[in-house]
Amino acid sequence: MKSIVITLLLLFVLVPVSAQEETPLPLRDNEVKLMFTDLINGSLLLGYERAFGKHIGVNLLVGYKGKNGLLKLSGLDTDLIKTGDLTYSGTRIIPEFRYYLKERTSGMANGFYFGAYLTFIGYQSDFAGTYTNEDGSFDFLYDLKVNTNSVGLMIGYKLAIGKRFSLDFLIAGPGAGSYRAKFREVVPAPDAFWFDLNEALELYSLADLINADFDFGPNKRNDSLLLPSFRYGITLGYSF
Repeated sequence: MKSIVITLLLLFVLVPVSAQEETPLPLRDNEVKLMFTDLINGSLLLGYERAFGKHIGVNLLVGYKGKNGLLKLSGLDTDLIKTGDLTYSGTRIIPEFRYYLKERTSGMANGFYFGAYLTFIGYQSDFAGTYTNEDGSFDFLYDLKVNTNSVGLMIGYKLAIGKRFSLDFLIAGPGAGSYRAKFREVVPAPDAFWFDLNEALELYSLADLINADFDFGPNKRNDSLLLPSFRYGITLGYSF
């Protein structure tokens, strides 16, 4: 009899607790984000995701990059053209469409997802250095603007780390885009500089994976190329 009473008491205590643990969280359709892996490169990228139904999410990332950051582009270093490291700043806008494989029954969507994205990037930099040919040595300075419009696919995983917080791992985001570069003259170089610059940029290509085959000239200070692009990163999210 005593054992039965104890068993009943345990049931009265454990059943409510168990029922409380199994109570699903309310649906949350909104999430704000911070991509903290971009902070090391002097970039602040904020986002907002809106859930639609049980599988769909639409995300918008907006950010600004300052000239300070750990990652820098090395300058040109040829017999004719020498520049310092390239530091650049500007803005990024990245809309995304996501499909989550796991059906959302509570909280914010999580788990594996795949989708597509667009990027709109505008960066500017000082392009300064020394150009040397048979006529002598010349210092030059140009304002360089690079605008990029690209499209790509992505796959990732969003991990819930509490009732409202999540870590979003963008595992891979391959794509392709149009890169348009434009120079504005501040301290000009001789006309021959542009032809040697085209050759220097071809040597600058990353292990021949990116063909920087620009065609600048004395009367052509802008050009565009179709190049591959890639995205990755880790984002902290808060849903409400």
